[in-house]
Amino acid sequence: MTIAVYKFVKAVALLALGFGELHYLHRNLAHEIAHAVDLLRVDPHNHYLIWLMEKVSKVDEHRLRQLSVGTFFYAALFLCEGTGLALGMRWAEYLTIVSTASLLPIEVYEIFSQPGVGEIVVLVANLAIVAYLVWVLRNERGKHTQRKMRAQN
Repeated sequence: MTIAVYKFVKAVALLALGFGELHYLHRNLAHEIAHAVDLLRVDPHNHYLIWLMEKVSKVDEHRLRQLSVGTFFYAALFLCEGTGLALGMRWAEYLTIVSTASLLPIEVYEIFSQPGVGEIVVLVANLAIVAYLVWVLRNERGKHTQRKMRAQN
């Protein structure tokens, strides 16, 4: 159930991000961020703010549309996984293993290219999820095989 809640939280966060991306679709994103920085009285010479502005300045309307489609896709995937896991569906366990494990190489690459605590926490959490679900599926398969053998005797 914990994994289902984790998937639901990720889905809600991605939905919020996706709608935020759509909100800025026909606007000048860099201008909007500069306005927010001014309102919040953030230091305009902040290293992280400068980095963010450099990244945002490269995002055009087409790229923002692509990002929102990808964001909504992953939100739907996480909602599907979370719902299936909450209902105890076996297919959801397989789906979660495949989808989570498929992203592990990217997460490892991210750690080596830009090491950080957040990246490591996400990798460890996803490794734990995959390991736990594989263990559950193997354990259930063993129990199913034992029941089947008892029924034959």
